[in-house]
Amino acid sequence: MNLVQFFLILANTLMLVTGQFIWKYGLMQKAKPFESFRTIVELVFSPYILGGLFIYGCATVLWLYIVSKVDLSLAYPIQSLAYVISIVGAYYIFDESLSALKIVGCLLILAGVACIGLSAKYA
Repeated sequence: MNLVQFFLILANTLMLVTGQFIWKYGLMQKAKPFESFRTIVELVFSPYILGGLFIYGCATVLWLYIVSKVDLSLAYPIQSLAYVISIVGAYYIFDESLSALKIVGCLLILAGVACIGLSAKYA
C-alpha cells in the first residue's frame, strides 16, 4: 500500500464520520423525530439526513475503488480509525464525555492499526 492509497482510505473514513456527525446534528434539530410516521418521513427528507446519505454514497463509491486496489485485510482495519476520530470529534462538537477508558481504547485501536500497517510493510 502506498501513501496515496492510505490517504484515500483516510478520506473515506473521514467521509463516513462526517456523515454520522451530520445525521447526529440533524437528529438534534428535531424534538421527537420518531414520534409518528409523519415525523419519520420529515426526518428522512431533511437536508441533514439527505446530506449524510449523499456523503455516505460518495464514501461507498470511493470504498469500492479502494478495495479494488488495496488488500481488504489492510484497508478495513485502517478504516477503524473512524472510532478514534468519532470519539474525539464527538467530544469537541457534541460535548460528549471523554473518559480514561475511551482514551485507552483509542490508543489500543491506534496501536492495532500501526501493527497492521507494519505487517504490510514487512510481509
